[in-house]
Amino acid sequence: MISPHLLELERDLSALSLEELECLLERMRKQVQTKKQSDNLTDINHINEQLAAMANDLEIKIEVAAINEEFVVTEMDGLDQKLSKLL
Repeated sequence: MISPHLLELERDLSALSLEELECLLERMRKQVQTKKQSDNLTDINHINEQLAAMANDLEIKIEVAAINEEFVVTEMDGLDQKLSKLL
């Protein structure tokens, strides 16, 4: 259901000229884009907070240490030296 506020806006819009409507539409488009960017930034901040929490989580630290230990032999196979020669 449309709110009374939106009904009032719709009624007011009908009194505008085509030029005014186009101008308003462009301003609204910019506001929507700004809002989307703001929401995306909020999402990124939330993700960063979650990553920080994960980085401080003891169980995750233990798992990362176990993975690092599992691949320590692979890291020592000289791959870094081979890559640096290629670059």
